[in-house]
Formats: sequence, C-alpha cells, structure tokens
Amino acid sequence: MTRAHSGVDSYIDRLPPWQQDICRELREIIWAADPEIEETIKRTVQPYFVLHGNVCALLAAKDHVNLFLYDPTAPDPQRIINQGHNNATGRAIQIYDGDLINRPALTELIRAIVANNRAGGWRKLRGSSR
Repeated sequence: MTRAHSGVDSYIDRLPPWQQDICRELREIIWAADPEIEETIKRTVQPYFVLHGNVCALLAAKDHVNLFLYDPTAPDPQRIINQGHNNATGRAIQIYDGDLINRPALTELIRAIVANNRAGGWRKLRGSSR
C-alpha cells in the first residue's frame, strides 16, 4: 500500500474492528477511483483524500463511519448520499456496521468530485454556469 499515509493507518488501526473494515473498504474504493488521489491528515487526526483540493474525508463516530464528500454538486443518481443534502459545501454517507457499500456508485461519485476538482473545483464550475 504505497499510497498509504502513516497517520491514516494509525487512525484506522485505533478503531473497533467493524469500523476498520469499513474504512479499509472505503480507502480501497477511493484509491481505485483515481490513481492520483493522495492521503493526508488534517485537523490533527482526520484522514483526508485529496487531488487538486479535498475529495473526501473519513470520520468514525460511535455507531457509524462518515465519509464526507467535499462537493455538493457531484451527481448521485444511485442516492447513496444520506446526509447533508442541503449543505452548501459538501454531503456525507453514513455507513453502519453491516451496511453494504455500493462500490460502483461510490466510485462514480468520487470520480465526479475529482473531475470537478481538476476543472478548478465545484465553486468555480458553479460560478461559471450562472
């Protein structure tokens, strides 16, 4: 796992096993979505995935894992986003123990965010459509 960031490894390793499994699956999906996505730690301990800006971030909560998506404009035709639909800057997917992750839908969503980032970011793109 040459793309792994030691801080992200440490964050995941401290979680309960079921959350470790979810985070590792999300990490695999994110990496598979684009080979240039990099990992980093922001806000002291939070794992972020970046490429020309923030793509997404992980945050384990008591009973679920949040995958924060930093683009409120990326299409979600499979309706996998379940939090933050009215948020001005991003949305989230909450994943609970036993939930199945829709890999194809999440992959496409991550790719859409990356495409927007490469084009200057959703804020720039939204401003140019007015």
